[in-house]
Amino acid sequence: MKRPRPAITTRVGRTEFLKINAAARGWRDTYHWILCLSWPRFIAFLLVVYFAINLIFAAAYALGGPCIGEMTPGSFPAALFFSIETLATVGYGHMYPATDYGHIVVTLEIIVGTFWVAVITGLIFVRFARPTARILFSDVIVIAPFDGRLSLMFRVANLRHTSMAEAEFRVMYSRDERVKEGDDIRRFYELKVYPDRMISFPAALIIRHTIDEESPLYGITSERLEEEDAFFVASTLSLELVMAASVQNAQDYAWDDVRFGERFVDVYTELEGGHLSVDYGRLNETEPVPTAE
Repeated sequence: MKRPRPAITTRVGRTEFLKINAAARGWRDTYHWILCLSWPRFIAFLLVVYFAINLIFAAAYALGGPCIGEMTPGSFPAALFFSIETLATVGYGHMYPATDYGHIVVTLEIIVGTFWVAVITGLIFVRFARPTARILFSDVIVIAPFDGRLSLMFRVANLRHTSMAEAEFRVMYSRDERVKEGDDIRRFYELKVYPDRMISFPAALIIRHTIDEESPLYGITSERLEEEDAFFVASTLSLELVMAASVQNAQDYAWDDVRFGERFVDVYTELEGGHLSVDYGRLNETEPVPTAE
């Protein structure tokens, strides 16, 4: 009987997928896995591998008898420090290979140390060099009248202290629908937004979708969103000018993250001299839409 492959967990936003009978991870996936680690886990991973290499070679030296000159035979602490010095190619000169066995183990450790330095240097360079998107989305989506028309709105902000270029904005709407055969399926709709593209993205914007007769959200209510188990995915793709590379970020919203009859408060204040101040602390603040008298 064929042994089933272990399940693989993948998270997209707040949704977690458990992949069963998927293709096994290849050895090259280790590189991708390491790059996906958080900085604390990445540093912990390096320390574990570093000490594991030294412990292995220290055991080889300790078990080799008088293979290292000036080292007490069988002394594991002395062997460990000799291994650390050899892996770092420091070579203080007090201890040295004294037998063929010692020369062979030292040679192997030097080879391993060369590859270790090359791999770690590359990993650290990639982690520091890859561009990151410091783009923040509002915690909620609001649906309220804007310019006399019902609109879906969310806010997106650039947290970098430099402007982004050629920013593109999108929002996807997903809901459960029943087909003619009686099955419930998940459908996805890309909503038309304004603005959908900005040449320069310096601070914060409100992205809007007009809910008219052509919109999949036409006639939407909070009860309908809950019944459809609806969710939204907003994303932005822009050019980070300092690194000259594209960066992307996304935010998903469940049906209970949608607020009806509210709008985002204004975060801009005009100052003397034509300057504008932006209060990032109010990006998620909303207020009820005033009713017309």
